[in-house]
Amino acid sequence: MESPNEARLLKVESSLAHLEYQHEQLNRVVVEQARIIVRLQREVALATQTLETAEMDRIRANNQKPPHY
Repeated sequence: MESPNEARLLKVESSLAHLEYQHEQLNRVVVEQARIIVRLQREVALATQTLETAEMDRIRANNQKPPHY
């Protein structure tokens, strides 16, 4: 039969193992989210650049110099 201290120790070890597993799982999620964030930042930067270029082209098209220039 287990002593009270042995039972407590087994409970603590079990809890620690569970927490270590949760920590590992959360770490994997955080790493994956970081990858997604980096990808999304690149996509937003590209979309912003594309929109800025399109806006500049639209402004140039609407502000053509008169023929005498």
